[in-house]
Amino acid sequence: GGSFLVWTVAFQLVLCVTGVYGESTKACKLSPESPSERKVLEQLAPLVGKNFTAETKNANESYKYVFQLCGNAGGVKNAGLIQVDTKQAQNPTVIGKYTSTQAIGGSDWVMLIYRDGESYTSHCNKEKRKAIVMISCVRNIEAGKLEVVLEDRERQEDCFYLFEMDSSAVCPAIESKLSTGSIILIIGFCLLAVYLVGGFLYQRLIVGAKGMEQFPNYAFWVEFGNLAADGCDFVCRSRNREESPAYRGVATEGVQEEPEERDDHLLPM
Repeated sequence: GGSFLVWTVAFQLVLCVTGVYGESTKACKLSPESPSERKVLEQLAPLVGKNFTAETKNANESYKYVFQLCGNAGGVKNAGLIQVDTKQAQNPTVIGKYTSTQAIGGSDWVMLIYRDGESYTSHCNKEKRKAIVMISCVRNIEAGKLEVVLEDRERQEDCFYLFEMDSSAVCPAIESKLSTGSIILIIGFCLLAVYLVGGFLYQRLIVGAKGMEQFPNYAFWVEFGNLAADGCDFVCRSRNREESPAYRGVATEGVQEEPEERDDHLLPM
């Protein structure tokens, strides 16, 4: 019952962690293995596990192509891209295998190459087929439609099938245009807003404060404001806080009046 369900969920989680259910590009084999090419392949991880199809028709031929990234296209083992003749009941032709992959990346594109396809019967000196898939950046499309560009087989060697599709998976990351200072200011304003709103709600709902006392740490900020004002007054004002004694008024209290000097005795009699 319940224990069986728990073990089932746990087993599925283990499978996801180990990559059995996870979508990965590790199935693609690079020869030789290259860290730079592996990194390019990892960009395409959102496309793993999906079949992409395209068709070509003319008076004599009608073909369907199936492409899959690092997976069996159309269910054909090791086939990354296959060709199906829709007019004749034939087995699919393997154009390229994901067990022989090459990945070349640019700023907004990836060229995926599958080699070791089935050999030509009469063209290209009977060499093995090769598929090239050009994946270009389009930000609003996760995985676009597969398009057939051409099959270049009118040469003696190095023939190829060329396909193209659009995907946001190969688009470069959008870099932030904000400077470090702007980011710090935004973070600071956000923290201040959280402090004010959270403190206000706490004072009002928990403490039961009213009026200005709802402001968080009201007593501290009042004292801080007074200290800041005193500091500004002390630093910024040019007036001396104590006037020089030379300019003080003469106090009248406590001063005894001198008796008026009379000089009448100096006058001649």
